Amino acid sequence: MKRILTVILLALSCSACGVMGQINWDSPQMQQAAAAALTAASINDNQIALLSREAVAQMDAQNKLADEKYQQRLARLMNGINDVEGLKINYKVYQTNEVNAFACGDGSIRVYSALMDIMDDDELMAIIGHECGHVVHKDTKKAMKNAYLTYAARYALGSTGGTIGALSMSALGDIGQAFVSSQYSQKQEFAADDYGYKFSTEHGYSPYSMAKALEKLVQLAGGKQASSVQKMFSSHPDSAERAQRMRQKADAASKQKP
Repeated sequence: MKRILTVILLALSCSACGVMGQINWDSPQMQQAAAAALTAASINDNQIALLSREAVAQMDAQNKLADEKYQQRLARLMNGINDVEGLKINYKVYQTNEVNAFACGDGSIRVYSALMDIMDDDELMAIIGHECGHVVHKDTKKAMKNAYLTYAARYALGSTGGTIGALSMSALGDIGQAFVSSQYSQKQEFAADDYGYKFSTEHGYSPYSMAKALEKLVQLAGGKQASSVQKMFSSHPDSAERAQRMRQKADAASKQKP
């Protein structure tokens, strides 16, 4: 409870000077904002799954789907992979110049066409496995809950009459964008990398897939396409260190082969 109230108060403090004194804490808008924050605090796994489905549906509506060649390539790679540790999955490709991919706790996997353009099959499957790792480890559930908390804080700010109030009109879109931009800890990223390694090798891809994918992103981040990978790097810190770690893991596995 204290944490949620702190989130709301921090959001309110970002408004212009003097607004705090103008807030009607008993207004229906503020009561609704507080209710949204309390709901965010107590949201359970089933509610998160529902919120994930609704947020992904909104993102699907807002994004252009890539042409058939991308969808067919992804379908070929995912052929026979119907679930991830019991969670039924579905997948689509968005047409965009941004290099990214994400997976949601409801089993939705979304890959960006620009990512597919720069990755070979091995590398792409490693990244998909990495995103699935965040789902398996429940990182995505925490990220979706935090995204909803962010929405609740914005809603409270909007109830003061500020311009941010317009965000509540497209709440699912805001929550979806906050989720896609979620930042994970180094520990979570390492664990997801390990899962990506396991996922790709178990499906017959090179043990170097994860290392090569990360190395390619590091290289692109320092070149002409730096802006297109910026968002992916904002939520995937220490990529160079992670790439080295995955290459060492692949080297060790290769030495163990007879």
